[in-house]
Amino acid sequence: MALVGVLALQGSFNEHIAALRRLGVKGVEIRKPEQLENVGSLIIPGGESTTMAKLAEYHNLGLSSWQTKLRVGFSLFYFLLYRQKTGGQELVGGLDCTVHRNFFGSQIQSFETELSVPELASKEGGAEFYRGVFIRAPAILDVGPDVLVLADYSLSSKELDSIAALQAQNQEENAWSGKKVIVAVRQGNLLGTAFHPELTADTRWHSYFLRMINDVGEGASSSIVAVGAESQQKEQSRNDLPIFQ
Repeated sequence: MALVGVLALQGSFNEHIAALRRLGVKGVEIRKPEQLENVGSLIIPGGESTTMAKLAEYHNLGLSSWQTKLRVGFSLFYFLLYRQKTGGQELVGGLDCTVHRNFFGSQIQSFETELSVPELASKEGGAEFYRGVFIRAPAILDVGPDVLVLADYSLSSKELDSIAALQAQNQEENAWSGKKVIVAVRQGNLLGTAFHPELTADTRWHSYFLRMINDVGEGASSSIVAVGAESQQKEQSRNDLPIFQ
């Protein structure tokens, strides 16, 4: 397997590299466009979106860099930092969905919750639920026909009231109204989450991404096993999903 790059401009890139290391894969810190030539895939960590966008532009790691790589089967796994519209995305491009930035509110509205993840459990084993860590989290409001929904989140009555109040305070036009939002998706060689998979000891999202890289590069095959998946499944059979402390 080719080396996996981790964008190291800002955010929790060290935690992603540690998760890859637990799976026996070397993560390479990426800070310059030419470093992309040495990797076949890239993880873009969660962080402060405005800062990361400015740093990406400063280091010439903006939209044109990703679009060129995506055309040749480059795989991306990223936190949904940036507002996305149907048919494209401001920094990365490709995902056919609409993302609402900071959907759940400010830092003090950060939370952890159990997410139903049948696709993840089917591919990587372990429990049917995953402990999602949401920090100033976005949410996906709708997706196109080619997008596979991997996890969603049902909002409580209290959360619905809080979100409605935020939308009224911000005077948002066409305010969203619903009881459920999408928090993880895959479209081809793109994987996106609204939570931080690097902040738990459960590495199944990273092993799912490694499997995805193989699928894109070699064609889907039921015989492909992500690095470390077998040993991880044994570990998860002994222990419930760890909660980030």
